[in-house]
Amino acid sequence: MDAAQQEATARARDLQRNWYGEPLGTLFRKLIDDLGLNQARLAGVLGLSAPMLSQLMSGQRAKIGNPAVVQRVQLLQDLAGQVADGSVSAAEATERMEEIKKSQGGSVLSNTTQTTSSSGAPTVKRVVREIQSLLRSVAAAGDIIEAADTLAPSHPELAEFLRVYGAGRTSDAVTHYQSHQN
Repeated sequence: MDAAQQEATARARDLQRNWYGEPLGTLFRKLIDDLGLNQARLAGVLGLSAPMLSQLMSGQRAKIGNPAVVQRVQLLQDLAGQVADGSVSAAEATERMEEIKKSQGGSVLSNTTQTTSSSGAPTVKRVVREIQSLLRSVAAAGDIIEAADTLAPSHPELAEFLRVYGAGRTSDAVTHYQSHQN
């Protein structure tokens, strides 16, 4: 790979980090590992061609153009978290992946997965994702956790906020957000 290609790949990965919280190669590898998939199966669930998935993972392409695919990525991330914490079994995960594969922007799944309510107002999940995106565009998860550890003795609530939104799972951040609404 020549210098221009390396620079373009680095730029694409930086954009991915800003848009998705981390480079898509890292994000997709986590999904593959956490959900026991291979690249072809992941591409199928997401609704991408295998070559497109490969281009996104390698940084040859920066952005997922289809909003429904972006939402499927988010749904798979949430599912991977549920598998990791034991709240969803492997068999249930397989069924859920089939639902995710069929989804067209969330209409098949619950309202909590949609980004706006029927009134057009952002949902809690959308607000949480915006907060996460902002924090993750400022610093890497490890740096955010280090800052939270520094703040914890004097400002425990702020430290918790940084941990949950800066380095935690979206589902945990939604729960945290909802618990602080009243």
